[in-house]
Amino acid sequence: MTTQSAPTAARATVYGYPRQGQNRELKKAIEGYWKGTASADALRQIAAELRRANWQQLAADGIDEVPTGDFSYYDHVLDTTVMLGAIPDRYRDAVEADPLDGYFAMARGTQELAPLEMTKWFDTNYHYLVPELSPDTVFTADSTKQVSELQEAVALGLKARPVLVGPVTYLLLAKRAPGVPDSFEPLSLLDKLLTTYGEILADLRAAGAEWVQLDEPAFVQDRTADELDAAARAYAVLGGFTDRPKLLVASYFDRLGEALPVLAKAPVEGLAIDFTGPAAANLDALASVAGLRHKRLVAGVVNGRNIWINDLSRSLSTLATLMGLAGQVDVSSSCSLLHVPLDVAAENDIDPEVLAWLAFARQKTAEIVTLARGITEGTEAIEAELTANRAALEARAGSALTNDPEVRARVAAVTEADSRRSVAYPERAAAQRARLGLPLLPTTTVGSFPQTTELRTARADLRAGRIDAAQYDERIEAEIREVLAFQEKAGLDVLVHGEPERNDMVQYFAEQLDGYVATQHGWVQSYGTRYVRPPVLAGDISRPKAMTVRWTQYAQSQTDKPVKGMLTGPVTMLAWSFVRDDQPRSETARQVALALRDEVNDLEAGGASVIQVDEPALRETLPLRKADRAAYLAWGTEAFRLTTSGVRVDTQIHTHMCYVEFGDILNALDEMDADVASLEAARSHMQVAHELGDAGYPREVGPGVYDIHSPRVPGTSEIVSLLRKGLDAIPAERLWVNPDCGLKTRGWPEVRDSLQHLVNAAHEVRGTLPS
Repeated sequence: MTTQSAPTAARATVYGYPRQGQNRELKKAIEGYWKGTASADALRQIAAELRRANWQQLAADGIDEVPTGDFSYYDHVLDTTVMLGAIPDRYRDAVEADPLDGYFAMARGTQELAPLEMTKWFDTNYHYLVPELSPDTVFTADSTKQVSELQEAVALGLKARPVLVGPVTYLLLAKRAPGVPDSFEPLSLLDKLLTTYGEILADLRAAGAEWVQLDEPAFVQDRTADELDAAARAYAVLGGFTDRPKLLVASYFDRLGEALPVLAKAPVEGLAIDFTGPAAANLDALASVAGLRHKRLVAGVVNGRNIWINDLSRSLSTLATLMGLAGQVDVSSSCSLLHVPLDVAAENDIDPEVLAWLAFARQKTAEIVTLARGITEGTEAIEAELTANRAALEARAGSALTNDPEVRARVAAVTEADSRRSVAYPERAAAQRARLGLPLLPTTTVGSFPQTTELRTARADLRAGRIDAAQYDERIEAEIREVLAFQEKAGLDVLVHGEPERNDMVQYFAEQLDGYVATQHGWVQSYGTRYVRPPVLAGDISRPKAMTVRWTQYAQSQTDKPVKGMLTGPVTMLAWSFVRDDQPRSETARQVALALRDEVNDLEAGGASVIQVDEPALRETLPLRKADRAAYLAWGTEAFRLTTSGVRVDTQIHTHMCYVEFGDILNALDEMDADVASLEAARSHMQVAHELGDAGYPREVGPGVYDIHSPRVPGTSEIVSLLRKGLDAIPAERLWVNPDCGLKTRGWPEVRDSLQHLVNAAHEVRGTLPS
């Protein structure tokens, strides 16, 4: 091994970069491949062009060391599974027949194969494919992707650093394969896995890698002594290999805490550490940690998860402190820039006042380069940038958008009684059953129906002036009638209007609330080819007028069955937006909750007997450290109750959550006091139903029986089996039947078949129950 080089000028680098391209070229290429309109070679060519464009752009903007290996067709954790040869047995034939199709089979499933379970990447809205491991798992190194992408960058004359998911985080994110005893812990495979990582590191060194980054974000969570010992052992082994590049161990999203001294003592050449948000605590902790004096420290001082401009003076102060603690300090984002859009320069419709406060991936790159210059050449070299930065920060702090006296007065007047239903759940349940008259195992959907090309065209035509508002409304009404007719024919019990007028479950509301700003091109990957445009929660929030009442009333006028009013909850409105960082989130949540409370009350006044307020992000944004969770859940559940507690006793409040581990928030789910909760459960085989049953959850629940994130159509017998598992844990009088999530991303043929099977299964099981 070569020794650590002498300190040099601070380098600018990033952990990773958005994959999709400015116009989501990757999404279009992959979906074209799935549809059979594009070849595998065409897909690979577009992917290579996007990688090349990203690297060259980064280099041109001043990044000294570009990341490789972070690019993915679907998910970087799934890429790691392939790299390690940890492919579950049920997919092996598909992978051997065609590696690309087998890869997508693991991600999306096929009609014959269910996909891997999918859940949130720590506390972000990015979803990863969960590895499945067993005592018999055999790891085999396949460095093809990582080596080839490194070689592509090197061939362009760039200094490149491969980025891999670290071995400990990989095992801690994994789950037991189906049928494996609960006594098995994936971390027990660590020694076998390290041998495979050693082979991959050797391959990368042979391909020209000087450094390799190993991402270990699991270290910022609370870890047991055994897990910390595993981390120490892992890096003692990896650091002890002689045929390897230099190792940079990266963590992000929160403070390292008890893992920091473990990593500092490890025989690796560098650490990459987050110093933003709650991870700012890492700065004080480093001062008392030995072992950094001869290591490289990549300082994540530019927030990689939000879109607000950096406080350059504050970051320079942080960097100045770090210069005295490590052998070499380089400048980076706090995490991969995967979590932000590409370029503010593409936005033409945002108020210039607000635009000056925003930094997307390319602007964050410029901030990193500026900071690296500042600590290398001195602040006088960047005085113009510092002056402009101070002016923008002061303008934001004093803006009327961020300081609305009426909104602030209303929040200040909130009382405890405003966030509590007038009577307890048992009395409400009796009144709601009398009003609704539903059968046992009532069937419903979570909200949205397929967003067809015709609907997207109608919205585009309205924006372009090719049709007027009246013509657009006629198209939406026709779609609502079609959706209702299908649901009635299928036999669903509680209907939805299908949300044809909505572009996104957060953006739709953000565009109608004062204080939000919408982007045109601010696309961010959620999972696979699913990209969203998170709105920007820039100021104080209020509701000028009703947002959903018109369409809900129209739908109810077309049917005698109850139609749910559909809203997105306050925590999700924050989590799936780029939320302001200049005041506590609890304050912002109350502002949003009060605006949504007005909408809930108007829906009820307009005749809605069932109102669903979705909170899929409540678990997603649970703090990574347990010590921070109680305060978060207190204001998060209060915000939900503040939204929903103004309704009548016999108005039924639903909520929905999906693709998270529910075990950590069962008490919070109870505190939300919703009458019915629909929850993702199909991929996890009804695990949440048993968790709720074991916890004595007293309200109604709909654990999902149809996995909508896969194109496969579940058969009636499959759904019957899931329902029977649900009934083992939840009494029939409190069990609902519904899909895992909304249906907007699916096609009509699969939705028709799947929902008919769902209704048929409910009828079959219902027929076996006592009246």
